[in-house]
Amino acid sequence: MDPEQPLYHRLGGDEAITAVVDEFYERVLADDRLAPMFEETDMDALRAHQTQFISSVTGGPVDYTGADMHAAHQHLDVTHDQFALVATHLREALETFDVADEDVDTVMSVVGDLEAQIVTA
Repeated sequence: MDPEQPLYHRLGGDEAITAVVDEFYERVLADDRLAPMFEETDMDALRAHQTQFISSVTGGPVDYTGADMHAAHQHLDVTHDQFALVATHLREALETFDVADEDVDTVMSVVGDLEAQIVTA
């Protein structure tokens, strides 16, 4: 992959990001420590929002239109440990699709920068 391309294209664009998001939520929902947080969640809508978010922050031709991170997570009482678990599942999902290490690190850095807005417990 051309390192000059936007990360969105290096990840494989919409189709690949959608696949990563699907894999990510499969892992999250299979994790008994996290699954209860999603029991009353419209997972199709959440997957679409997550795909839109990742596409947007990686330089894709998409504008994220969801709620800001704090507002979207405030009612969930997310802990630092839960955030770390979710981040681990995202990293593993990216690695499943053979995303280059430096690109995984870039995505994880963007996610890590959101921790203060997402952790509300």
